Amino acid sequence: MVRAMDESVLRSMAKWPDVPDVYGWLSLDRRGNFLIRNERIGNRALREFIARNYQADARGCWYFQNGPQRVFVELAYTPLVVHFEDQALLDHCARPFSSRSFFQDDEGSVLVEGERGIALLDDRDLAPLAERAESFPRIRRADVAQRYGFVAEPRP
Repeated sequence: MVRAMDESVLRSMAKWPDVPDVYGWLSLDRRGNFLIRNERIGNRALREFIARNYQADARGCWYFQNGPQRVFVELAYTPLVVHFEDQALLDHCARPFSSRSFFQDDEGSVLVEGERGIALLDDRDLAPLAERAESFPRIRRADVAQRYGFVAEPRP
């Protein structure tokens, strides 16, 4: 299920169409935490607001639409991070993530390909896959962004 942006965000975009973009302020770590200037966002309402308004542009740069302003997100690895909740996979925005295939990169990380692209499996959820991970197809970390069409460090 893909969520639409908040109505308040859509209204502000229409009202102020020329607000400059922000770079280098927001990031996503390998466990799916949004960080402001390297500090984990502790406020639940803010995390949920960011998650509801998190998406990619045509260049493959991921951003959070903050009212009329795009706040681009620097990615520690992939634009999505998934974890298991019971037997289901959820991404870091609390959306269900349907997996197509699993990969293991050259650093031992597990990646999950799904309908919305590629996601890193939260390292706290590696245990259930530990025995099978060695049999996953290999992928080089250096090739992941290009193969899946995302930009880890967006720039103007």
